[in-house]
Amino acid sequence: MQVHTLLHQPLRDAARHDPQKCALICGGRRMSYRELADEAGNLSTDLRERGLQRGDRVLILLPNCPAAAVSIYATLEAGGVFSVINASVKPGKLDPILANCEPAFVITDAAGLRKLSAIPERLPSRGVYVTGDAPCDTISFDQACRTQRTATRVGLIDVDLAAIIYTSGTTSVPKGVTLSHRNMVSASRSIAAYLELSGADTILSPLPLSFDYGLYQLLLSVSAGATLCLQEGFGFPFELLRSISSFGVTVLPCVPTMMAVMLRLQEQSGLDLSSVRAITNTGAALPGAWIPRLQGMFPAAQLFSMYGLTECKRVSWLPPDELATRPDSVGHPIDCCEVFVADEHGHFHDRDATGELVVRGANVMCGYWRDPEASAKVLRDGPHPWEKVLFTGDLFRIDADGYLYFLGRMDQVFKSRGERVSPREIEVVLYAIQGVGAVRVTPVPDPLLGNAIRAEVVCEGRELTVAEVKRHCRERLEDRLVPGLIEIVDRLPISDAGKVKSDG
Repeated sequence: MQVHTLLHQPLRDAARHDPQKCALICGGRRMSYRELADEAGNLSTDLRERGLQRGDRVLILLPNCPAAAVSIYATLEAGGVFSVINASVKPGKLDPILANCEPAFVITDAAGLRKLSAIPERLPSRGVYVTGDAPCDTISFDQACRTQRTATRVGLIDVDLAAIIYTSGTTSVPKGVTLSHRNMVSASRSIAAYLELSGADTILSPLPLSFDYGLYQLLLSVSAGATLCLQEGFGFPFELLRSISSFGVTVLPCVPTMMAVMLRLQEQSGLDLSSVRAITNTGAALPGAWIPRLQGMFPAAQLFSMYGLTECKRVSWLPPDELATRPDSVGHPIDCCEVFVADEHGHFHDRDATGELVVRGANVMCGYWRDPEASAKVLRDGPHPWEKVLFTGDLFRIDADGYLYFLGRMDQVFKSRGERVSPREIEVVLYAIQGVGAVRVTPVPDPLLGNAIRAEVVCEGRELTVAEVKRHCRERLEDRLVPGLIEIVDRLPISDAGKVKSDG
């Protein structure tokens, strides 16, 4: 088996090996590996002929669609650095991203062009590609992809940048996570290995390509020679379930909000979902009450609980056969990285400790684009003098066997009654209530307690009372952790990545 060192190499290999194999299903279009590789190659050459240099940025402002996939691989093949931005972004947020990124080109559609027109001072230096009917002062994306050209090879090595992924984190100012080919190839290889991905798989993803979890579904699918069924969001959950049945989907990446909606539709669907062999979840461990329900809905599926963050993609995974004995764990480190927790004294521990999770390995980012100050805060001296390691800002416990337990973001931990409170610890208990679809635990300033604990709960499928929720918490939590304020709400704000926002 050929070992790839550059992120775009698997596409060419897949096109040579099985050119007619379906690479992408999206919006009624089926795209073979030959078509994807040819269009990416043509666009790549067009970018080079129009002046794209090695290391130049190409900003991709598109929804989940074939054009976005083509643009990613074309940029890589041309020696550029791609950055996918969520198509729903507002001009006010797009403005600082463009200022920071300074792309040579933007690839977008008519809706994206209108947003760019609102900030003309940020127009890219070399041009804007537009899908569909391109105005005369732009470049026709469709024509560039259709026009056959002789490909030119660009000399790249694995430490060259491949992508900049913008993430706001806990602030409103987007930060550009810079990832080299080595970073992304090593993470992809590890994930593909433990998921045992192959050309026989069909992966279904409604997650935006601007979100690293969504982006990697494309990269993993191509690296395995599999088929990706790409959907534009999760706005029509029944259609997603129908797609699973229709296309024989085998791998289903999820976030908790997706799972909550699918479980609510479980009895109504009447669809055969037995083709799914793997369901992945990233972030925190799955709510324990959901596990048997998911196993009932997807009888042939193994559940993979994982943890990662944009700055290093994936950190850990829990083997499915460990789920029953370690339901609260997000597993052990993937094979390309090593982890520690740093205690309050700055000492590193790899067993039996609680503290900030620290990651070292080939998957750790290069830094934040043009932000040395922010980079220095998270890439710091570690246990070895020759390297910087990633301080994640996440509070973790590591047990005697090296398994990891996510306790929450350190910047979301607060004090109540003089003691530290991790919202995640309370949220896990709330998710165990039957009928709970989403929760959020936050501090509320209180003159006596310092902070009171507030819990917001969204009900799915049945009504809950505040008294029921409080009684459940009292039976399972220390008195100091029982929320003093409990609100039953209709909905909670959800991020573009499908996660409950910690504020707003």
